[in-house]
Amino acid sequence: MGWLKSLYLWTLQQAERPRALIVLFFVSLAESSFFPVPPDVLIAPIVLARRAWWWLAALVCTAGSVFGGIIGYAIGRLAFEQIGQPLLTLIGRADALQAFEQTFRSFDWQIVFLAGFTPIPFKVFTLASGFFEIALPVFIAASVISRAARFFLVAGLFALFGPSIKPLIERHFGWFTLAAGLALVLAVVLYVQLH
Repeated sequence: MGWLKSLYLWTLQQAERPRALIVLFFVSLAESSFFPVPPDVLIAPIVLARRAWWWLAALVCTAGSVFGGIIGYAIGRLAFEQIGQPLLTLIGRADALQAFEQTFRSFDWQIVFLAGFTPIPFKVFTLASGFFEIALPVFIAASVISRAARFFLVAGLFALFGPSIKPLIERHFGWFTLAAGLALVLAVVLYVQLH
């Protein structure tokens, strides 16, 4: 997939431009509904170029991602056959919904939360949330919390440790975020059960 690598390189080049935060917003928005490149690839160079902006980069990325998630939700709810299914086919996830339909119906907000926090393609879950008619306020709340947690964590690590943290994040971030996300979901479920 040469086009994907070209798109990835183009995205990285945008971090060097004066309007990097605007590009970050739109990449985050697009990634939540159809764009194949995660916004994390832009956060790192933006934060490394201007460490004092780490929180602003994370906030912009979260806002774009949540708005994009709402667009993905709307596509899944209102135009899945016409737009959603072709998008999933384009990114190689054509059978994604059928694969976890029962799990999604049983654990709606937990699935959205985990998908928002981990490197799993969020767009699959935004489309699925609309398709399976998850309550929109629940979807938005899970998206805001999980996306903010992920992007503030990434930006904060780069601001704190600089370029030295990049190889560690690239190698282990998926497992770290999955474990942290599962722990948070478990904590919320336990809290709800006990109260």
